[in-house]
Amino acid sequence: MRSATYDHFGKPTEVLSLGDRPIPEPKANEVRVKTILASIHNHDLLTIRGQYGFKPDMPAIGGSEALGIIDAVGSEVKDLKVGQRVAAASVQATWAEYFVASADMVFPIPDSLEDEMAAQLIAMPLSALMLLEFLEVESGQWVIHNAANGAVGKSLAMLAAARGVKTINLLRSDDAIKELDTLGIKNNINTSDDDWKEQVKAIVGNDKISAAVDSVGGENSGDLLSLLGHGGTFAAFGAMSGKPMVINPTHMIFKQAVMKGFWGSKLSQEMSVQNKQRLVNELIDRAIDGQLKLPVEAVFDLADIVKAVDGKLQSGKKGKVLLKP
Repeated sequence: MRSATYDHFGKPTEVLSLGDRPIPEPKANEVRVKTILASIHNHDLLTIRGQYGFKPDMPAIGGSEALGIIDAVGSEVKDLKVGQRVAAASVQATWAEYFVASADMVFPIPDSLEDEMAAQLIAMPLSALMLLEFLEVESGQWVIHNAANGAVGKSLAMLAAARGVKTINLLRSDDAIKELDTLGIKNNINTSDDDWKEQVKAIVGNDKISAAVDSVGGENSGDLLSLLGHGGTFAAFGAMSGKPMVINPTHMIFKQAVMKGFWGSKLSQEMSVQNKQRLVNELIDRAIDGQLKLPVEAVFDLADIVKAVDGKLQSGKKGKVLLKP
């Protein structure tokens, strides 16, 4: 089968190539899926660089999320059958014509959901939904987060609004502001403005910010913590700047803040099937009724994998880049 493969860690455009690998056979508790579309995520690219929490054995096939049709089931699989259209995330080797996944990581997708939406429905939106529950925020409360025009950031803002949770969405350019405005997302702040913190305080008013999500690190972490309300939760989600978090211990102490690390893939793998299905059902409902929008930047043939993972495309994209085997 055609596959986007690599045999050592490195820059994705330099180590990835189109390869020919054996079609995998599902184990007793697995299904095999014939891929329709597969997503390219930042964590996939970090994995290829060898900079993620998970390191595959070599040679490896890229990818961790895809939409497809089940074409074989293991002997112990009971609730899934050949011919079902399904989505899977937090799995491995999805940048290929076929992939295998544990049955408890695969979810049937209704025909009413289009392929391009379904192919990116689980990983980032599910992380956003799990993050909301991880923060234990309720309707009427405030969450502030940076890198808000990322896949998780946009999903977080839309899913929070659907639950009645209010968000302050921090971005670094007017173009990014317009991107969120187009999606109907409110309370978007450009941190390039000198008075951006005052803008945040004006929006929140007499309320307090109950939770903060940091996807950047460096000085940005301290900025978020300074705006967090007393007793709030600070979640470390990512480190886009590549710099250590810089925080003021005084804020930690006197705000009595709680700091936690959030790793969506690990939580997804450990979550019960029933609980995960509950969240996936919510995602499907939000997507169908238009409360969750997942833009697509481009769809590439698997043979064009090097173009698809190009740094300029990935850094400037306004939607998900998908692969078609």
